[in-house]
Amino acid sequence: MALIALAADKGSPGVTTAAVALAAVWPRRVLLAETDPAGGDLVYRSAAAHGGPLNPNTGMLSIAATARRGLVPDQLWDHVQPLSGGLEVLVGLGIAEQAAGLAGLWPTLGRAFAQLADSPHAPADVIADCGRISGETPVVEMFSQAALVLLVSRTEPESIARVRDRAAALAAKLHGGPRGAATLATPLIGVVLVTDPGDSAKLVHQVNDMLVAAQTGARVVGTLADDPAGADQLAGRKRGRLDKSLLIRSARKVTADLYQQYGAAWSVPATGAQGPHGQPAAGAGR
Repeated sequence: MALIALAADKGSPGVTTAAVALAAVWPRRVLLAETDPAGGDLVYRSAAAHGGPLNPNTGMLSIAATARRGLVPDQLWDHVQPLSGGLEVLVGLGIAEQAAGLAGLWPTLGRAFAQLADSPHAPADVIADCGRISGETPVVEMFSQAALVLLVSRTEPESIARVRDRAAALAAKLHGGPRGAATLATPLIGVVLVTDPGDSAKLVHQVNDMLVAAQTGARVVGTLADDPAGADQLAGRKRGRLDKSLLIRSARKVTADLYQQYGAAWSVPATGAQGPHGQPAAGAGR
């Protein structure tokens, strides 16, 4: 299985930017799912493949009725829309109040996302943009089905302290208690830092020391460049060679490292799976 859930503790570290960037360069077919209970952003910022707007009623909102009758992984494709750059997206809710329609369905969605990689017809990995998580956020009910839970964080001291505490809380919820570095459990809890590339090596070392000291079982799995211009290009707000941006170059390294370390444990790529997308016109910015 290969469900990769991205989330943050507080603030606006760029979860959507990170999710879109990773999905855009994912090495095999991928479905980007906007699963933030507070609502998605892509429908407001991105054009559909036909050049018009995305349909806000096709996505997480429409899948709720299907999931109540049971959900086969391949049914997910009935609710997917392609962006103008080719990226396939399950559009998020419009407003937080609509999340009531998904009450009790998050585990069902998590299983369908995780099992989509094993579909005999249209296999794909799923990258889920889960937004900000805290307290009893219901989307956390999907995490037990994930291969990776990636916490996105900026590098201000308060942000690093929060991601450490959130990783510890998730370890307690998902793994039953604190974990040392040598006792990793599934799903792996990783941290993706959004930072200036010049400072990344030193910061990774410091944050890993904090995560180990707190017995979170988590560690930094990569860094994404803090690249506002690249984020604007990814969102379709600015023109330029997106593939040459610091953001996309750093996203390629993160995905390559993830596959080198964990890809063997995931499903074998299916024949005909999509290659990396070029320049998806996708939203960014949470």
